[in-house]
Amino acid sequence: MRVRIATTQYLLKPIRSFDEFAQQVTFFVESAADYKSHFLLFPEFFTMQLLSYMKEDDPARAVRRLAELQPQYEALFRELAIRHELYIIGGTHPVEAEGLIYNTAFLFTPHGKIFQQRKVHLTRSEKGPYQITRGNEFCVFETDYGKIAILVCYDVEFPEAARIVAEAGTEILFVPSCTDERQGFLRVRHCAHARAIENQIYVAVAGTCGNLPSVPYMNTNYAQAVILTPNDFYFARDGIAAEGTVNQEQLVVSDVDLELLDERRANGTVIPLNDKLQEVYDHVAVYRDRTEVTGKGLPTL
Repeated sequence: MRVRIATTQYLLKPIRSFDEFAQQVTFFVESAADYKSHFLLFPEFFTMQLLSYMKEDDPARAVRRLAELQPQYEALFRELAIRHELYIIGGTHPVEAEGLIYNTAFLFTPHGKIFQQRKVHLTRSEKGPYQITRGNEFCVFETDYGKIAILVCYDVEFPEAARIVAEAGTEILFVPSCTDERQGFLRVRHCAHARAIENQIYVAVAGTCGNLPSVPYMNTNYAQAVILTPNDFYFARDGIAAEGTVNQEQLVVSDVDLELLDERRANGTVIPLNDKLQEVYDHVAVYRDRTEVTGKGLPTL
């Protein structure tokens, strides 16, 4: 089955109302629908754009005020997903639950359902100034176009997270991301490609570009949206199905072939998803240099 993925380089610019945000979002959704996409990915923290008209300097209070807009955010994306028959990964949005704030990715389905994936591994600004709480589980979602999972930005830098969802059947991994400069972007980009290779899956990354000088910790952004494949015969030569132009607002679109993925998982040049030897990982031998041996045998481990 061929699946068409669209991912965004979303330009963060000051706006004056929720309606302006909705117009920018709708443009991307309509564009993805025009390309007959099955999935559309927005970046992490792109709803921070709404804070540009809310004028809140304190980071912790800012994300809590943003969380109050969850009903409007959900209504917008749910309606767009249904109308355009798209699976929309709506970036991330702060969610308040029992007094705590979570950086939460949303999946909006063409059937009107809404699912959440909380970010598990948090950055210093999230744990500190934003006072965000980490999630505690990874999810796999069964869709009409295969099994998918969402790892939010920093989460993709942990190989175990991607391996867990791959072993649970994930075929396409979506990574909504927000990075302020090139170093952070490259950490996410290189790790995302590694996850595609290690787990023989497709990985789509979205990012924020532009500037929000009035929003705490969102002054600068660096992005290049990309759709990645395993590195093997029949996939894209360099494992890059499509990528955008750095820091320019745009939509990146590519087809991926799930049947090819299945075939390469069985007959690939290498098959890392199947070749992992769990018994080897259960014990690590530690040798001490300069250990004196008394009697017979090896140095103490």
